[in-house]
Amino acid sequence: MTGWSCLVTGAGGFLGQRIISLLVQEKELQEVRALDKTFRPEIKEKLSKLQTKTKVTLVEGDILDAQCLRRACQGILVVIHTAALIDIWNIHSRQAIIDVNLKGTQLLLDACIQASVPFFIYTSSVEVAGPNSYKEIVQNGHEEEHHETIWTASYPYSKKLAEKAVLAANGSTLKNGDTLWTCSLRPMYIYGEGSPVLSGIVNRALRNNGVLENTGKFSVANPVYVGNVAWAHILACRALRDPKKAVSIRGQFYYISDDTPHQSYDELNSTMSKAGGHCLDSRQGPPLFLMYWLAFLLEIVSFLLSPIHQYRPPFTRHLLTLSNSVFTFSYKKAQQDLGYKPLYSWEEAKEKTMGWVTSLIEEHRETMKTKSK
Repeated sequence: MTGWSCLVTGAGGFLGQRIISLLVQEKELQEVRALDKTFRPEIKEKLSKLQTKTKVTLVEGDILDAQCLRRACQGILVVIHTAALIDIWNIHSRQAIIDVNLKGTQLLLDACIQASVPFFIYTSSVEVAGPNSYKEIVQNGHEEEHHETIWTASYPYSKKLAEKAVLAANGSTLKNGDTLWTCSLRPMYIYGEGSPVLSGIVNRALRNNGVLENTGKFSVANPVYVGNVAWAHILACRALRDPKKAVSIRGQFYYISDDTPHQSYDELNSTMSKAGGHCLDSRQGPPLFLMYWLAFLLEIVSFLLSPIHQYRPPFTRHLLTLSNSVFTFSYKKAQQDLGYKPLYSWEEAKEKTMGWVTSLIEEHRETMKTKSK
């Protein structure tokens, strides 16, 4: 195991960057190969600053380019696959999401087999488990309960099938005769500095005089801080490489949460934004069941118009269910098998995230002042 190398896909993303920042501190790690379709200049600079005794090599390439993936996997011991097209707002086409999330994963698994990469860690999502109905209640769920989404919406559907492919590949024979060992991590909703979802919510509030939209006031979720999700990946990497620990985690999936209090998504957004002067919309919205059936009608309209016009509803039944369910999971199995314990407390995670959100709000106000002069 001396002088090992690791490939991280989706390396320029919200989670990928955090994984690399922790990886470079690992013992005897010679190289982190960071793969993404493109790296923004500021991300390139940030990742290049992580160069220590561990070499950080940036590789720009498409997850759907089989030749690129095979080259990227050469000489690699561990692949951490975080690359995904995340879309809850129906911005991207269904085919694009399935291609990246499912086909890309299948191509990467094949590249690992051809390049004889023995360890594969997949970043899945709690959405592969559900929720399937806003009336469903799951509190402190666990892996043995076998929750599985029934939604055909492109994101949960593609992630579910991709995770199945990863876990089914466990035990496959590599080109050199060795064996491929895999596992999957299912994080809860991830928040923290740099969150594209939280950034979007804050930006929409800025355009609405600092009023946050109500997106999930009926939900009870257990969001997880990005730094703790990254840490879980490091521990999975260590465990898979440890012959004693690996036996119990090969072919397994793990829910990843932390000690963030169970709360609604609206409460989380409000907490992170209040220091910047944002507040939740106090108006009473329509009943959830009415919104659900309206979403159903809009989806029918979208389907009927599809031959002549691409109409994307402003919300869907899947989004309403996701945003308004009681759906929380325990990290006990990850604690037992991976030795996982959150690296950051709720107070630390809250302080860091609030500071970042407040800086976004202040930056916007400064920009508006400059424009008004």
